[in-house]
Amino acid sequence: MSSHPVIDAAMLDRARDVVTRHLAPTPLLPLHLPGVDRPVHVKLDILQPTGSFKVRGALAAGAAYAAERERIITASAGNHGLGIAYAAARLGIPATVIVPETASPAKVAQLRDADVDLRQIGQDYDAAEQAAVELAAGVAGRFVSAYNDPHVIAGQATLAAELFDQAAEPATVIVPVGGGGLVAGTSLVLTGRAGWHVVGVETEHSRGLSAAVAAGEVVTVPVEETIADGLAGNLEPGSITPGIVRAAGTAVVAAREPSIRAAVRELATGCGLVVEGSGAVGLAALRDGLIPGDGPVILVLTGRNIAPALLAQLLTD
Repeated sequence: MSSHPVIDAAMLDRARDVVTRHLAPTPLLPLHLPGVDRPVHVKLDILQPTGSFKVRGALAAGAAYAAERERIITASAGNHGLGIAYAAARLGIPATVIVPETASPAKVAQLRDADVDLRQIGQDYDAAEQAAVELAAGVAGRFVSAYNDPHVIAGQATLAAELFDQAAEPATVIVPVGGGGLVAGTSLVLTGRAGWHVVGVETEHSRGLSAAVAAGEVVTVPVEETIADGLAGNLEPGSITPGIVRAAGTAVVAAREPSIRAAVRELATGCGLVVEGSGAVGLAALRDGLIPGDGPVILVLTGRNIAPALLAQLLTD
């Protein structure tokens, strides 16, 4: 296990205590993938009550900030917002969730059913995030980033702590990457443990984290339309995730859009698993030969919240 000046072992332990109180562990199961000549397991965070791993970080941050009795304000492509809504209901704190006007209809529909102040602002995640930051600065509220928050990262790290306890042997853990909260948390837990490796996977259409790691600072990158909508967007200036990933030596690769679509289709038809594009990038990278080594791998399947119409389209392509 490695450490960060802010995210220490005590914070990781507190986050796990919170998450364990509210969420059951998700399964780690073997998966047969024809043509893949290495053992594969899947970590099924698609089974979280919100359909995504993001509820882990939301609960950890919500619990940490609950004593302030301030409204939590956040921006989200959808899944973090659903996590915040779940945490707000469990912890009794008010929340405002801002999503872009282009957010996944499946995620927006679930948020409309939640007890949160939902607002749709802007054409992309970057615009929604800016609106949330400005709103928090102008009212009595705390902005909770989907990734650039120590407590959120500590909450996401519980996934890695969980699979470490579940796994029968060390493995390469393949983690989807947007802003980097999950890959940063996973790196904090697994870096330095014998035989364990972490590989982050972005979509080729949004490479903000890898660009920041390479540059040594957050830089603006082009963001194109992607089936992995939950991974799209630039990083908040001053984000701590690139530094954690860089210090850990965690590799970050990019999955091709056609491969992500094929991975969603394979998981649904070949494995009986409904996984959104953002959660399927790991399989896409594995199929494209982007994951080094020949030992065991663990695919972290992070979310299931794909619009039914989009899934139907992918299954008939």
